[in-house]
Amino acid sequence: MQMQEIRTKAKEIGLKVAKQSKVELVRSIQVAEGNFNCFATATDGVCDQMGCMWREDCFASAKKKTN
Repeated sequence: MQMQEIRTKAKEIGLKVAKQSKVELVRSIQVAEGNFNCFATATDGVCDQMGCMWREDCFASAKKKTN
């Protein structure tokens, strides 16, 4: 998901979006929605949250963090 889409989603649920990285913003959204704030932590490529809307981006972001 593109950063602008993430910012829009955050604003829709009442979060402030200024000066947050993608990881920070997605984690804030996860918490606001009552989910685990685990975005980009699946560095081993394993995650049991099969219905997570961030899943694909999460794996990609986690992979970037390990390189």
